[in-house]
Amino acid sequence: MSLQATVTDKQLKMTKWTGAAAIAGCCLALRLGSAAAHEGHEQDAPAFEMHMLQQPTPAPDRVVLTWSGDPATSIDVTWRTDDTVEKSTVEFVPAADIVGNLEHGNVPICCTVEGTSADFASDRGPSRMHTAHLEGLRPDTMYAYRVGNGQFWSEWLQFRTAAAEAKPFTFIYFGDAQNAIRSLWSRVIREANLRAPRAAFMLHAGDLINSRNSDAEWGEWFGAGGWINGTIPSVATPGNHEYGGGAHVDDHWRPQFAFPLNGPPGLEETAYWFDYQGTRIISLNSNERLQQQRHWLKSLLDDPERPKWTIVTFHHPIYSAAKERDNAELREQWQAVLEEGGVDLVLQGHDHAYARSALGGPKNVAEGVRRQESNTVYVVSVSGPKQYPLAEAWDVSRNASGVQLFQIIHVSSERISYEARLATGELYDGFTLLKSADGQSELIEQIPPTPEIREQP
Repeated sequence: MSLQATVTDKQLKMTKWTGAAAIAGCCLALRLGSAAAHEGHEQDAPAFEMHMLQQPTPAPDRVVLTWSGDPATSIDVTWRTDDTVEKSTVEFVPAADIVGNLEHGNVPICCTVEGTSADFASDRGPSRMHTAHLEGLRPDTMYAYRVGNGQFWSEWLQFRTAAAEAKPFTFIYFGDAQNAIRSLWSRVIREANLRAPRAAFMLHAGDLINSRNSDAEWGEWFGAGGWINGTIPSVATPGNHEYGGGAHVDDHWRPQFAFPLNGPPGLEETAYWFDYQGTRIISLNSNERLQQQRHWLKSLLDDPERPKWTIVTFHHPIYSAAKERDNAELREQWQAVLEEGGVDLVLQGHDHAYARSALGGPKNVAEGVRRQESNTVYVVSVSGPKQYPLAEAWDVSRNASGVQLFQIIHVSSERISYEARLATGELYDGFTLLKSADGQSELIEQIPPTPEIREQP
């Protein structure tokens, strides 16, 4: 099989680009030329906006890994190009097979998968989205892959499939990124990666961006994660800002992510589930059709084959962390199902503050009573810079306002170990969750001596 090496800078310069990328490039060249002719005149400085850096080209960008099938034997990869690219190809090989003289970038290819391509029109112009589903992979194996069209290729990236059986793993959980993604959220995802470089996946609890259908903001989100998105799969649930007051999720959502199609009809790739190494992960869509999802969730929790641990994520919290916010309807529809079904951990966003309960949820300070204890722990967190004042209605084990956080969660057959860390990496909150054979849980608090942070935004 004859393979063409990654395109050179000279080839890129000689390639004739069409569509929005060509127009943007032409306009930028004219502006730069005008600025050169008037050097020293501040009023003639070239007009330039950051979104110009995000225009699609024939070369793949915004590469992201997700799962639509079994994480032990499959993976999905999605990427973007301009609309001149008609072919979508993934070349991959077990990473251990890449040995020998690779001076010219020649890698022994195991397999090739042809993906699907679809035109996509954003508020910044046309592009083409590509998705490929890789299946028949070996469990617990590292693979190397690249995406492209035979002429323009991404760099070689690597990922590891899940084990076929229960086995310890670590994942990262982010609350809302939403604002100042490029300038301030980028440090959070990168610090999280440094703290958990072998994470199994990254879980995003909604409001990944601020403005629905904003291609520039999605460009910032992909830029902040960069190559991390192409090596560690993303698991995401939509927030209210992915809806933006509309009836449907952001137009980017389904073209750029490939999530399971096993949820309730009409909520494809926003409500879904999968099992990972002895843990069931469930995404709910808290923006719409709450009652429909209640019945679906109950069926998943009643499954006799369900693994030992169950982790659920959705955007709007059962117990709000921010002042003057509450989701009573959500509690009415889902809380009893979550707790009676034995969900261990509920990971949420939305409130731009941090709050973490003990077992059974927070105590209602106003009423002075606690519900009957359950085995469920609720967390609300925020990873972006937008912050809200804390609510005073709920008495929780640990809370914070005015700080960006990320969470590293370790799962094994014996325990779930939870760490909430500041953007600097400093430990802010922690606990260990144990569960006996009869399903009874014990939470061991491991809160560090760091004082609670209650900065008023």
